[in-house]
Amino acid sequence: MKKHKITLIPGDGIGPELTEVTKRCIEATGVSIDWEVCEAGIPAIEKFGDPLPENTIQSIKKNKVCLKGPITTPVGTGYRSINVALRQVFNLYACVRPFKVYKGARTFYQNIDLVVVRENMEDLYAGIEFEMGKPETLSIIQEIDNLSGKKISADSGISIKPISISGTTRIVKFAFDYARKNRRKKVTAVHKANIMKFTDGLFLDVARKVALEYPDIEFEDRIVDNMAMQLVQKPQKYDVLVCPNLYGDILSDLCAGLVGGLGLSPGANYGDHVAIFEPTHGSAPKYAGKNVVNPSAQILAAVLMLYYIDEKAAAKKLEDALSRVIEKGEYTTYDFRPEGTAGASTTEMGQAIIKEMED
Repeated sequence: MKKHKITLIPGDGIGPELTEVTKRCIEATGVSIDWEVCEAGIPAIEKFGDPLPENTIQSIKKNKVCLKGPITTPVGTGYRSINVALRQVFNLYACVRPFKVYKGARTFYQNIDLVVVRENMEDLYAGIEFEMGKPETLSIIQEIDNLSGKKISADSGISIKPISISGTTRIVKFAFDYARKNRRKKVTAVHKANIMKFTDGLFLDVARKVALEYPDIEFEDRIVDNMAMQLVQKPQKYDVLVCPNLYGDILSDLCAGLVGGLGLSPGANYGDHVAIFEPTHGSAPKYAGKNVVNPSAQILAAVLMLYYIDEKAAAKKLEDALSRVIEKGEYTTYDFRPEGTAGASTTEMGQAIIKEMED
């Protein structure tokens, strides 16, 4: 049996209890993993004075696969998002978030099975910002006036929105390759090209050209605000959505709402050489140590990881067991129950999933 060496970042808040339950569920599939446990976030700040220590970066670089729990970005401390930092360090340009309705989840919808592929490195999240009142900001405002005749108020902050041919080609090819590999039939490019003609317009133009290389997969495009309405009205019509960074982030949360919430929404960040798997929800520090939080998103992130390391049978076994536990409803956490109703603990839900795999 092959043994996999994988970096594990428990995270903080509810992260350690979710990753512990997830580890046990993975072990119950029979897959052999040598976990290299590393720290990031608040525990790393307390221990090393750095939210993303060099030894954590080196571990991920060496192992190339990482399972990560949720991490708090401290407010008002000058630390930027650890999640964003990890994406930038390892050039994790593709964020993949699958959304599926599991029977027993609290949702108004049925038969949703769609995937958001989000470009991770460009757009307004590139972090190119200029603070209001700074000399360089005023200089940029003056330069924009000189070049375009557009007047910007001197008391403005400025964010730059870069979208490149190379970055767009890469993410759209990724989306089509993902669709082909996973036997999906349609890719929808999401944009606001009717207004932002030189950025979103470029994204759409490149997406149309790339689509010609994949005649076996249907291609269409949607303006982002219309896409939001379409997802609420008829989400079953959509399959793979490929989005610039900002729209992908927003639509991901909308899609999470369709399938029962962030507690059922895993995420994967892929680069050419490294992949990091995580839940998409936050670290919820107020629930830390209470053993009440839904572990499904963390477990589904592990399912994505198992597929990635070519342990397909184990991935299916784990997802099927989780699905049966959700459908039966006996050992699900409070967010699966009517509002105000207590549920099973995090640990109990994990134990029920393990039992499903053993039966």
